[in-house]
Amino acid sequence: MMSKIVTLTINPAVDKNTKFEGLVAEHKIRCEQPVYDAGGGGINVSKAINRLGGESIAFFPAGGPIGDLLKDLVKKENVLFETVETVAWTRENFIAVDSATNAQYRFGMPSPELTLEELEEILAKVKNRNPEILVVSGSLPENLSSIIFKRISEIFGENKPKIIVDTSGDALKYALECGAYLIKPNHKELAKLLGLEKIESSQVESAAKAIIEKYKCEIVVVSMGPDGAMLFNNDQTHFVAAPKVEKKSTVGAGDSMVGGMVWALSQNLPLSDVLKWGVACGSAATMNEGTQLFKREDAECLYESKI
Repeated sequence: MMSKIVTLTINPAVDKNTKFEGLVAEHKIRCEQPVYDAGGGGINVSKAINRLGGESIAFFPAGGPIGDLLKDLVKKENVLFETVETVAWTRENFIAVDSATNAQYRFGMPSPELTLEELEEILAKVKNRNPEILVVSGSLPENLSSIIFKRISEIFGENKPKIIVDTSGDALKYALECGAYLIKPNHKELAKLLGLEKIESSQVESAAKAIIEKYKCEIVVVSMGPDGAMLFNNDQTHFVAAPKVEKKSTVGAGDSMVGGMVWALSQNLPLSDVLKWGVACGSAATMNEGTQLFKREDAECLYESKI
């Protein structure tokens, strides 16, 4: 069975969002009724693609009562999905906004351990879908981060899909070594890939081109936060400045950007438009509170404003 786009979230989460007023140590903090969202890089990418009118299948492990809640939340987003039941419970993240200052506090819980057998089961399900594009996004369990991309490469062999990766740390290097098609590092991650402490803005292009040459990666997109993003391949360079919007939350902005780019790639749009859609969706996500990602009309408006 063939699916054009598959997303893989190895370390999903249920995001619990709330508001409070005034953060005082050792005082009981009264919070508003929480809002729950399905979280994790690949799940958010699938949600973003769905909002743009595209279709993907999200694969993720789920365990315990929190895992059951996660599946219900993904279902409510009308996203197609397949899961593998795990022994360890799915994690929860906690995001709280102080309404007095609009300061946002984000508490990320450690990843539960995924067994090798559970990993192999979910990768077998992904392989069965024979995707054209495979998005691996989000953090990875520490016990498996060094082998996940190797196993993906081995399982698909010569029929490997276009693998789009948005992760960090050593896992990003492993992904490149195993033939990633597109990566989306920020400045710090780009520097680390080249063994540098930091790189200046003027060095981004040469650094990205060095990654493309060294690892034979097709596309490198460098996320520059409020400054926008740059896209590089062997013969093209594109820059899109981030539009000026009223920011309410940055949670999910990076995933929204990846979702916008993947959707645009699936539509065979020029790379300049791929980047524009990515920046439009990422910026639109910051216009909403909590982890709501973006509204389609906001993303379309930003894209059409010729950002």
